[in-house]
Amino acid sequence: MAPQREWFEKDYYKTLGVASTATAKEITSAYRKLAKKHHPDTNPGDDEVFKEISAAYDVLGDADKRKEYDEVRTMGPAAGGFPGGFGGGGFPGGGGGTYRAQDAGDLGDLFGGLFGRGRRNAQQAGPQRGADVETELHLTFEDAVKGVTTSVNVTTDARCHTCSGSGSAPGTRPDVCPRCGGTGSLQDNQGLFSLSQICPQCSGRGTIVTHPCPTCSGSGVEHRNRSVKVRLPAGVEDGKRIRVKGRGAAGRGGGPAGDLYVIARVGRHSVFGRKGGNLTLTVPVGFAEAALGTTLTVPTLDDPVTLRVAPGTPSGRTFRVKGRGVPGGKKSAAGDLLVTVEVDVPAQLTDEQRAAVEELARVIEPPSRTSLGV
Repeated sequence: MAPQREWFEKDYYKTLGVASTATAKEITSAYRKLAKKHHPDTNPGDDEVFKEISAAYDVLGDADKRKEYDEVRTMGPAAGGFPGGFGGGGFPGGGGGTYRAQDAGDLGDLFGGLFGRGRRNAQQAGPQRGADVETELHLTFEDAVKGVTTSVNVTTDARCHTCSGSGSAPGTRPDVCPRCGGTGSLQDNQGLFSLSQICPQCSGRGTIVTHPCPTCSGSGVEHRNRSVKVRLPAGVEDGKRIRVKGRGAAGRGGGPAGDLYVIARVGRHSVFGRKGGNLTLTVPVGFAEAALGTTLTVPTLDDPVTLRVAPGTPSGRTFRVKGRGVPGGKKSAAGDLLVTVEVDVPAQLTDEQRAAVEELARVIEPPSRTSLGV
């Protein structure tokens, strides 16, 4: 792999919070802690942070890439070297001339040869990762609360069912590229250094399809509809983005598949509302019930429960029923049921009811309004 421009600009050790002398085990441990903390599935706002962490681990977690990264950083701008190319000291091994890299591609070609890796530049042709795919899944309120395993249908680039992704017709297989010998790159030795370029004959794959598959015409992928099983955890909320690794579009040239992102769309419940892990419920009570106290039977997602309303309970008071909300997962407790009582004031009264209310108004002193300044 040829060095990337980011290698000169970013300190991956600092990104992962480890020393440059850290062991492979320490690097992996640091990455896992940070990835868990900033993963987009649990912290949607940390997408860019998660990408930085993943990019750092992609380099430091690979022994060969890390060695090359360390060598590049020693010679590059981070060590006080050339900000725009090789300055006054000239080209390595040269006679005082000056070489300036025009872009990231120039830097990749130059250092890929200097370090003798003979690897392809990741920005050029070769195996390509498949695209990420996004779809929506509509759920009932009950399924979202209790969790469900179901399937979604997506239409994407998928591995060809005829050739299993090889690109070759059944009974045949790709041949080793005769020009690069299967390496995918060509080396041009220039004395003290060498330049590497993608093999133009095989486009960096190292193999050539001489008998193309009739279904995919040698690409190894086909655009078709497929069903993907998805497990949504208990308590999933509306708008939650669930990642299904490796179930996106198929990669090309032997590259890995992308990821599938499923966005949950949760329907409303006829009785309950929801606030995070808690369920909400509004229950009407009469004036007499609120004034004298009463016992209510209220529904839950399972069996009904009995709730005692004390005398003098005001309208809008909320009672909490522990553990009767959204079921908890492996690392979280169940939510609660929040029951709000609302005193029902009749819009019309019978003559008997009016007489009773008027008598009540006569014997009960109205509340003070002095705090209102009237």
